[in-house]
Amino acid sequence: MKIAMVGQFPPHVGGVGVHIHTLSKKLVEEGHEVYVITYPHNEIKDIDGIHVIGTKGLNIPGVRGLMFKKNAKKALEKLLENEDIDIIHGHYLFPAGAAAVEVGKEHDIKTYVTAHGSDMFELYKSQPLIRPTIKSVLKDADGVFAVSNALKHEIVATGVVGIADKTKISWNSVDVNKFSSKNDDSFKKEFHLEDKPIVLFVGNLIKRKNVDSLLEAKKIANSDYYLVVVGDGPLYNKLTKKVEDENIRDVIFTGSRDDVENIIPSCDALVLPSFSESFGLVLIEALACGKPVIGSDVGGITEIITDDVGLLINPKKVSTIAKAIDKLVNDEELRLILSMNARNRAFDFSEVDIPYEEVKS
Repeated sequence: MKIAMVGQFPPHVGGVGVHIHTLSKKLVEEGHEVYVITYPHNEIKDIDGIHVIGTKGLNIPGVRGLMFKKNAKKALEKLLENEDIDIIHGHYLFPAGAAAVEVGKEHDIKTYVTAHGSDMFELYKSQPLIRPTIKSVLKDADGVFAVSNALKHEIVATGVVGIADKTKISWNSVDVNKFSSKNDDSFKKEFHLEDKPIVLFVGNLIKRKNVDSLLEAKKIANSDYYLVVVGDGPLYNKLTKKVEDENIRDVIFTGSRDDVENIIPSCDALVLPSFSESFGLVLIEALACGKPVIGSDVGGITEIITDDVGLLINPKKVSTIAKAIDKLVNDEELRLILSMNARNRAFDFSEVDIPYEEVKS
């Protein structure tokens, strides 16, 4: 079959891109042909047998999305002129999902959409003007996928007619060969971090990820560790300035990196203190590397972290974040016990499930 994906894709960094890449790669391995229409980038290229099509426009976060619905529709229409597409799949309800559904409906092509989290937890809740469009996408899609039970609950709560029956879970998955417990200390050597434990954060530097509270927790810590922040985003300058102005010791910002699989093995624990999170892909990546994890007691995170692999915290209370980090940093035996269970837990998310009714893997 021929499947057209619409949404974020490498070289763009983020969980949506990883999800699309993993699913597309699996489809190609099963003998299907996959085309991905993604945001503009000057390094767009085909990878792993996947045909990648970049749209026109400015590659500026926050701006590129404004034109993506229109440009993605154009790219889809052009693709349909040359290829007999069987399935269209939009990732993220708006703008990618909206583009996919409109073209699919017009050409009578089976169309699916995947909600990835902030499209429901943030965009739908905080932007009343976009809410009717998202409801329309959910209504018109032939099938809806959610990456966690928590996200499915949010989708069903929209009250769209028939939505509960056509919404299914499609978990994020982790490549346990790419993310492994290999003994790789290259990152430690790169930043000279070999003399004390490393607590790692990986993600976009936006308000929802709550990195500010990690810095506050570092200030009141009763343990000695490096806090390494991997990622970029609109809060990068504000957060780095906070560290400098408030003289918060042993905090390292690396900026965006495309070698996370080589960074996680160097850490002693990974922390994700988000205010909301549909899943938390980086958590299962850390577990696959045999690392204990700390995450917020919210959303899909609670579906990943069990007592034998990590700790849950209240993201609104800096003291609970600090205490959880202190507990892992100061108790080497606890870290070892959690680490021993971590990779087995990751295997629960290692299988890539092809979610379409028409395709049997």
